Amino acid sequence: MKTVFINCSPKKNFCASAYFLFLERLFTGGEKVTEHLRTPADHERILDELRDAQAAVFGVPLYVDGVPSHVLRFLESMEVFCKDNGLHFSVYCVANNGFIEGKQNEPLMQVFEHFCEHAELHFGGGVGIGGGVMLNVTRILFFVDIGLLLLNTVLSAANTGNFFPKDAWISFLENAALLLFFNLGVLFYLARMGHYIRKGFSAGKKYTRIMIPSFIFILFADIFFIIISLFEGGIFRGWLAKKEPDEAQTL
Repeated sequence: MKTVFINCSPKKNFCASAYFLFLERLFTGGEKVTEHLRTPADHERILDELRDAQAAVFGVPLYVDGVPSHVLRFLESMEVFCKDNGLHFSVYCVANNGFIEGKQNEPLMQVFEHFCEHAELHFGGGVGIGGGVMLNVTRILFFVDIGLLLLNTVLSAANTGNFFPKDAWISFLENAALLLFFNLGVLFYLARMGHYIRKGFSAGKKYTRIMIPSFIFILFADIFFIIISLFEGGIFRGWLAKKEPDEAQTL
């Protein structure tokens, strides 16, 4: 069985869609191929991989309560391609958004559902994930914790000869357990969908979220997006950006 995983995030690196597709791959057997859809130049390569696929899993970020425009263009090409080649494989979707509730992904799921109907493909369902951006940050924090553990181990070995610093390991395990708890809902539903992909059955549409109370999520999300806006699209970028000469001064 061949499953094609299609990362539909326009971002090149550290995107949440790639993280969730990586987790889904862990629960899916058989031959696995991963592709990244960003521009029309990717269409032909991905469509060629779908010729002998039994399933396609789309990892899609929610943009303005819908499917990103570059994904819609690909779906148009994919519909024609599948009809022309008589393809009838199953399509699954792993959608994520920055809101707290996974149910926010329902309009996106409906797009894929209707697409499959028109393209004569089988819609196998999907998983809608809330708090995708914050869950993506947890994997970064996990590797940071590993780095701190290694640093503390080296310092402990150099200073005391102890290669197993108890306090450092306890701290690492506590943080790892907390990060795992945040991802429990995602892991459960992705594992469930992986089981149905292996069987070739429909998994239905399921929705989950990061496992923290909403009021805590909102507080940290506000802080995170304020910082991101300042550095990527706000005052700091404006200060550092190259200034264009004023037209009035050049006349």
